[in-house]
Amino acid sequence: MSEDAQAGRGWKPKGNPWAIAVAVTMAAFMEILDTTIVNVALPHIAGTLSVSYDEATWALTSYLVANSIVLPISAFFGRVLGRKRYFLICIGAFTACSFLCGIATNLTQLVAFRIMQGFFGGGLQPNQQSIILDTFPPEQRGRAFSLTAFATVVAPVLGPALGGWITDSFSWRWVFYINVPVGLVTIFAVMSLVDDPPWQRKQSKLSVDYIGIGLIALTFAAFQIMLDRGEDDDWFSSGFICTFAAVAAVGCATAVGWLLYTAKPVVDLRVLKDRNFALGCGAIALFAMVLYGSAVLVPQLAQQHLGYTATLAGLVLSPGALAVIVLIPVVGYIMPRVQTRFILCLGFLLMGAGLMYSRNVAPDIDFRHLVMMRVAQAAPLGLLFVPASVLAYQTVSQKLAGDAAALFTMFRNVAGSTGISLSTALITSRTQIHMAYLSEHQSPAGASFQQALAQFTQAIRNLGTTLQDAAQGAAGYAYRELIAQAGLLAYMDVFLLFAVLAFIFAPFTLLFSPVKKAGGPGGH
Repeated sequence: MSEDAQAGRGWKPKGNPWAIAVAVTMAAFMEILDTTIVNVALPHIAGTLSVSYDEATWALTSYLVANSIVLPISAFFGRVLGRKRYFLICIGAFTACSFLCGIATNLTQLVAFRIMQGFFGGGLQPNQQSIILDTFPPEQRGRAFSLTAFATVVAPVLGPALGGWITDSFSWRWVFYINVPVGLVTIFAVMSLVDDPPWQRKQSKLSVDYIGIGLIALTFAAFQIMLDRGEDDDWFSSGFICTFAAVAAVGCATAVGWLLYTAKPVVDLRVLKDRNFALGCGAIALFAMVLYGSAVLVPQLAQQHLGYTATLAGLVLSPGALAVIVLIPVVGYIMPRVQTRFILCLGFLLMGAGLMYSRNVAPDIDFRHLVMMRVAQAAPLGLLFVPASVLAYQTVSQKLAGDAAALFTMFRNVAGSTGISLSTALITSRTQIHMAYLSEHQSPAGASFQQALAQFTQAIRNLGTTLQDAAQGAAGYAYRELIAQAGLLAYMDVFLLFAVLAFIFAPFTLLFSPVKKAGGPGGH
């Protein structure tokens, strides 16, 4: 047995475990919030810095690229620097870069500071998960992950609404300044409370896998740029997007081959041989895809098709977030009494049912039914995050916990970005397909269409217009109705796709090893 292993037997943190969990979750919440809070401020950023909206989106893309590169290799930096030291560096640098983003005077400065912010922010979520894994014994991890779930589930939903309010009430610069006081408080809390266990302290003799780091950086940079710019550049009809897709595919294959081949990889992919962990990564990926995708779709539906203001669209999301907050403690109470994998299975089944219910969207849907639709989508998420996290880590060895936390967070974030891009792309393509289909029924030979057009024309003529103006107005109204109906059908298609994915994955949850009440795999 190694000296670290001997020293680690019976190790317990000096600080209160729940105070530690709150401190590290504050850091993760701040970072997750920054992935969505900037979105609504982009038009204001473009105006202030005298750039186009398309150019301003690089303030978002640059952050996501840097963030995604660091996520899988954060455990390596923790081993090089010591986990607590690296965590504090990330919080401090993230806070400082937030301030620098706020005082940026041109786009070049803003993008540079956002790259730095994303680079240091990428180390926050995996380290938070790793610290919680070491701080709490297995039987208490469910409740600990319940606290983590507040940051993971609520922050992406809260981000756009909070960002819009800050931007409208103050300035887009305060979207970044708000991180400064939170970051300072978190630094002092982590310094006071968090300790590294013996197996997580700085390792003096550690080789650097430069090839692995380079391949990971290349793969995720290309993939994230492809996702973020795909919708604007019409996806694979663009040579730019095709190039980055090819680079991402080749880079991924090469990176996986290298990381499995080399003796000391920057991140150990062998942890994915653990069945529970591999299934947990799949579960959290689908969870994130629906969470982030629906958080974009519902406000978009409310604003573009139902005429809601940004504030009202944000209010549509709020009850769903509250439902998740209420359900998370309930799940923590139930988990010791019911097999965790059954809860996860129920969560995916309810998610599928909620998404099927969302297909009842109609042009005249009122606010109450729209809120109910969102609650049906969001509430099952409360049954997913904590069980998926507990099941994923239950059989991972202590030695691989850091790599597991980095990969688990990477799967969640990459799937979330994919969900956003997939949702918006499908809405566009399916709307065009439905418009082509519906337009076939709007021909002069169609009796029902001609009858409806005549009714529209007569209704407009009754307002005192000429026959020619009434006919033009009726044709314009019919075209607007065509676009509206095609758009709603597209949303129904995307909700159906997500529902099918949820139903398909539900049986796979039964392949997890059962969790004993004490936290290990076994017969409970």
